Amino acid sequence: MKRSTLPVALAATALLLTACSGGSGKTGAAPAPSADTYGCLTAAEAEKGAFALDAGTSGGTGLDAYYRDSDAGHAKVAVVFSHQRDGSLCEWALDFPAFTEAGYAVLAYTSEGDVTEVIKAGSAYLKTKGVGAVALVGASKGGAGSLVAAKLDNPLPIEAVVSLSSPETYPQYNAALAVTRVKTPTYFAAEQNDSPFNDNAKALYDASVAEDKQLKIYPGGNHGSALLKDGALPDVLGYLAKHAPAAG
Repeated sequence: MKRSTLPVALAATALLLTACSGGSGKTGAAPAPSADTYGCLTAAEAEKGAFALDAGTSGGTGLDAYYRDSDAGHAKVAVVFSHQRDGSLCEWALDFPAFTEAGYAVLAYTSEGDVTEVIKAGSAYLKTKGVGAVALVGASKGGAGSLVAAKLDNPLPIEAVVSLSSPETYPQYNAALAVTRVKTPTYFAAEQNDSPFNDNAKALYDASVAEDKQLKIYPGGNHGSALLKDGALPDVLGYLAKHAPAAG
């Protein structure tokens, strides 16, 4: 006599449904994909702070960006990092901990668009996080853009600018003109064998009308954001502590 296979099939189906539901009787949702690490953040950092920054048509929409609060939390002052040409937010990744340990929130982005517009958009974003003021740190093109941004309207007060290897002029940005109008405390830096940016730093410093300005030419031939890893980091943190203290 031939035995029916229906009970066996039904049992197998029940086991399959139970396995898919984790035994809860509900179908489990697939885990959400982790945020993009941009090639330089840890998965945990990206999951917590990576986001798309909308800076409008001139700055770019959906820009890769990263926000991180100070280690103490609820930072009142943030540092906005602007990278050099053909660079990315990853230029600064190894330096973030030094700033967050000092009490600052950090915001960095990747864009080949208008630096000044991205700084405005970043400041507006930081305002939603409870930040009350910003300091700008820019490398080369990003330095020139930061110097120009300091003379424009911004959603948050700009307390200090750090210019690392900025040219005097760059398409879109006339840093040489901006420094003759901006009284925001400004730190100019370059390395002595990085020509012509060493001379540019001196010229920008000489022309600057900042209420407090400082010039430092470091030994070596590195450029832009690399200065932080080549001795400038303690000086930059010291300058910001004086002119844009993390406590606000």
